[in-house]
Amino acid sequence: MVSATFDRVLDWLADVDWFLQDLHGTWEWFAFLSIPLFTGVIGWLINWTGLIMLFSPINFHGFRVPGMSELARLAPRKLQEVPGVLIGGVGWQGIVPARAAKMGSIAVDKAIAKLGTPAEFYQQLEPEKIGEHIVNMFEPEIPQLVDEVMRRSHPAFWRDLPATGKRAIIARVQAQLPSVVGTVTTEIGVHIDQLLDPKIMVIDHFRKNPALVVRVFKDIGQKELNLMVNFGFIFGFLLGVPAAFVYHWVHLWWVLPVLGVIIGWITNALGMWLIFEPTEPKRYFGVRFHGLFLRRQNEAAEVYAQIIADDVITLERIGDFLMDGPRGDRTRQMLAAALGPAIDKAAGPARGAARIALGGSTYDRIKDEFATEAVGRTLTPFKDAEFSKQQSEKIRTLIAARTKELPPRDFVEMMRSAIREDEWMLYAHGAIMGAAGGLIHELIFKVGGA
Repeated sequence: MVSATFDRVLDWLADVDWFLQDLHGTWEWFAFLSIPLFTGVIGWLINWTGLIMLFSPINFHGFRVPGMSELARLAPRKLQEVPGVLIGGVGWQGIVPARAAKMGSIAVDKAIAKLGTPAEFYQQLEPEKIGEHIVNMFEPEIPQLVDEVMRRSHPAFWRDLPATGKRAIIARVQAQLPSVVGTVTTEIGVHIDQLLDPKIMVIDHFRKNPALVVRVFKDIGQKELNLMVNFGFIFGFLLGVPAAFVYHWVHLWWVLPVLGVIIGWITNALGMWLIFEPTEPKRYFGVRFHGLFLRRQNEAAEVYAQIIADDVITLERIGDFLMDGPRGDRTRQMLAAALGPAIDKAAGPARGAARIALGGSTYDRIKDEFATEAVGRTLTPFKDAEFSKQQSEKIRTLIAARTKELPPRDFVEMMRSAIREDEWMLYAHGAIMGAAGGLIHELIFKVGGA
């Protein structure tokens, strides 16, 4: 039996047209020569549509099937990773925006966490200038703030106090305002590591703004993404040359679709490798290879830093997080407690007389109300968009410098980790398109044997 099989193989090898002598006429030659062109075009289309799959649409487009979300949890893990499946949806969302929260988490773990502590960021923002800005914005509000607190806490005393007395109290508070504000900025700096969580802030912002994650990828890697599409044609064409010979030699209708699966998968894999690998320059056969994305780490670092400083870690968003984030109550309590002694200091020599005139409990209540009101108003300048924009340059400078210093592998992981687990979808997409291309070629030229 083995001998008979071996004989059949030898007979087939003897009959194979190794040197294309059986190609007759223009049409047969054109059918043969068109295969590399066909695979080149398919390779280009694979990478072009692959980018569309990566980035579009920003939000899930499709429809939900009742009961599908429960069934999806029983499906293989890879199928659960398809955007929309776990929520019971049939449709599509770009891989990158679908993984926006994950991108935020990885951006912190792989890059931002290594760029500096919250305290370093805060110091980079120059707390002294923040204090000056708070004083300039808050000082005109002092008369209204004092009036509101006193009317609410001790209306009779405030009503009966002569205008000169009111002006004296307001002037005293205004004179001590820089000291009070200094206490605020100092306390924030001392406790910033407990009050500010960059990971939560970044993840939450990316989750709410998936378009920003797409912008990060495109602004940083647009050159490489364009090259990936163009190389799709080159890889497809080169792989199509041996495919044309194999198809001619085997001469079965299913050969091109099967080869298309292999070519489509390899084309996408080579495209990803070309961009991200090797992380360190290496030479193969005398040719220097280095990931295209890594060759311009310094340039990409500047772009990345600009995006983070303008949209992610800004003074305005830090202020929002400090006051309205998950640790906002702690921020308010800490600052209110710190402002108490500062208010006593502002009262100066009049503190004892005020306690006697108002009563100890009333004085303490006024002090506490003033501190509570002051907390919100002293942090309001953090949310000043114009001032935040001015300070963003300092954050950009810090992030750019630290990103340039990242080891190449960490720099690559900052971008690739968010989609690494989903790359199989791109490869499967390439394989499906490759198979479809092989079938289309077969239908057009009708040169299959069986």
